[in-house]
Amino acid sequence: MSDTYRLFQQGRAHLRSGMPAQATVSLEKAKRLEPHKASIREALGIAYFRIHRWAEAEAEFRAALELSPVNDYAHYALGRCLENQGRAVEANGHYKLACSLRPGNEDYRARLPRPPRS
Repeated sequence: MSDTYRLFQQGRAHLRSGMPAQATVSLEKAKRLEPHKASIREALGIAYFRIHRWAEAEAEFRAALELSPVNDYAHYALGRCLENQGRAVEANGHYKLACSLRPGNEDYRARLPRPPRS
């Protein structure tokens, strides 16, 4: 097993155990070893998001999308980061992309803005 994979798995285990701050340590090390792995960038984004480090989470989800532009979850998560930073209009674009990539996902659909009632 490679060091990168071991660190990635360790970080994911910390996330599953509800320890996102600890997950960042392993995942940052994995990212240094293999910065072009979308799965590492996504997991690190999740860890940052869970400890409310919105800007860092945004950067990781953007990196994941550069590596894998059709990653529906990364679009959704990026939208959540942007929304938490007060950038709702920008977030909505990513929610729409997530919905178009995975139309049946109700979590994604729930984030879309509601049309005004007349």
